Amino acid sequence: MSAPFTRDGRSWQPDFLIAIDAKRCIGCGRCFKVCGRGVMELKGLNEEGELVSLDDDEDEEIEKKVMVMADAGACIGCRACARVCPANCQVHSPVAA
Repeated sequence: MSAPFTRDGRSWQPDFLIAIDAKRCIGCGRCFKVCGRGVMELKGLNEEGELVSLDDDEDEEIEKKVMVMADAGACIGCRACARVCPANCQVHSPVAA
């Protein structure tokens, strides 16, 4: 398979988002705002370190908010999320995982 090309014919190598380090993520949502493909979503971490939905009406104590992978297959490898992330918490790879 040949490398993809830009519109004017320059070669371009996608760099796919394959993981988000929850320990480093500050839950700011900047990556979510620049990605129009639904690759990530914001979740809460409870006291036990379990991911919980922020939409739940339960009385879960949220310790912190973090971004998680929602639909990895939708990533096109543009790295817009990495360019806006102040915590450098994302892992990218030219090979889709």
